[in-house]
Amino acid sequence: MLNQPKILSDRYRILRTIAKKPGRQTLFALDREIREFVIIKVVEFGRGLGWEHFKLFEREAKTLQGLSHPAIPKYLNYFEIGLPSFQGFALVQTYINARSLKNHIEGGRTFTEAEIKQIARQLLEILTYLHDRHPPIIHRDLKPSNILLENRSGHSAGEVYLVDFGSVQNFVSVEDGTFTIVGTYGYMPPEQFIGRAVPTSDLYSLGATLIYLLTGKHPADLPSKDGQIQLNRITNLSSGFSHWLKKMTEPTLEKRFSSAQMALEELKRSPKIQNISTLTSKAPITKYTLIKNYEEIQVLIPGKGFDGCGTIASALFSYFLISLATVAVINWLWIGWVITGFALWFLVELWRAFIFEMFGKTELYINKKEIGSIYKIFGLQFHLPPPSLRNSIFRLERVEPHIKRQPNPEGSGYTHTSIPGSVVICADRNYELKNLTLEEVDWLCMELSDWLALPIQNRKMHVIKVIEE
Repeated sequence: MLNQPKILSDRYRILRTIAKKPGRQTLFALDREIREFVIIKVVEFGRGLGWEHFKLFEREAKTLQGLSHPAIPKYLNYFEIGLPSFQGFALVQTYINARSLKNHIEGGRTFTEAEIKQIARQLLEILTYLHDRHPPIIHRDLKPSNILLENRSGHSAGEVYLVDFGSVQNFVSVEDGTFTIVGTYGYMPPEQFIGRAVPTSDLYSLGATLIYLLTGKHPADLPSKDGQIQLNRITNLSSGFSHWLKKMTEPTLEKRFSSAQMALEELKRSPKIQNISTLTSKAPITKYTLIKNYEEIQVLIPGKGFDGCGTIASALFSYFLISLATVAVINWLWIGWVITGFALWFLVELWRAFIFEMFGKTELYINKKEIGSIYKIFGLQFHLPPPSLRNSIFRLERVEPHIKRQPNPEGSGYTHTSIPGSVVICADRNYELKNLTLEEVDWLCMELSDWLALPIQNRKMHVIKVIEE
């Protein structure tokens, strides 16, 4: 191996070794000419490396030299190393100061479905760039350790970079039978095991990588059937994204997406869902209905209907007030007119609320321009309050059903109040879906997070117990 000289090729100051394998090293260095940090990959003659390893190394250098993409390291230099103790070649490329997805997961970071979709979109755009080259360029070793992620903030999962083109293959080589079997077990599609790789082979590897981010487990350790990774055990995964991942990781080439561009378009296109039973295999029992497509998402909330005791109690109280007012008016008591006015107002409000709850509906909607609530009854609809701009949405909050403890107003002990769950969309005003069970909270949060591409934030509360229905 290269016994690190302080200066390599009279230009690069070696600072440390990043990775080391038999016959190969990856070094972190300072380019003294341009005063920037760089990555130097070196390969040594001998050391058990066959000719195919040098062909791959040379191919990586030529590939990087012909690429220009902000999410791919740039080729800087390629030279021969001729030292008494080391004979080989070196490839110099730009240094990206970011951690790999593997490092993020091993460090305890978790990713929401919305964040994983952001990562998938960026990688599909990179793959589209590579596969649209002439001839197409196939990475062949797309996996968590070869994907870097930096600058996570707010609603963004971060910026993605694809590195390590040491296994890259030009698709034209399929015809001359010069394939070397490369890849990583668990992320490598079945066709690569027989020395064949096509552009959609990278899609399988990407799908397996995204499943790793969802589960934190190596794809080979997950249950499979007929070579297909089983996704039905992954909790809190929307049915649309589950179907998309299944198509990405199809063992059979013909059943996979035919291109990265098609996979990207399908990922951006949300299916229209009109019944909650089609959302997941464990659909919640709920009165809510959700409809969504690429342009708009709607949450429909029907009226409460006849609620029994509450309605009867209100009616009896109204009857009592009217009776009292009638007696007072008959006896010419001035207070009777006050009571009568109050009773009539109360009765109008009671019947307005009763009719609306029996026959009215509420719709929370979000489209490309705005978010708002609409009240509908007998073919009429009202915006109350006026809608807000879509780009004012900044947070999605999840509030679990819980029991809240508060000091007793009388100064001794505490009172305990049962608070139902809710989902809050924070914009220039809050839009809240109330009186939810825990299952409804989770279902609505996942669907809204998926559509809005917003992470779910748990509201911090001082509670003594979370209610699990």
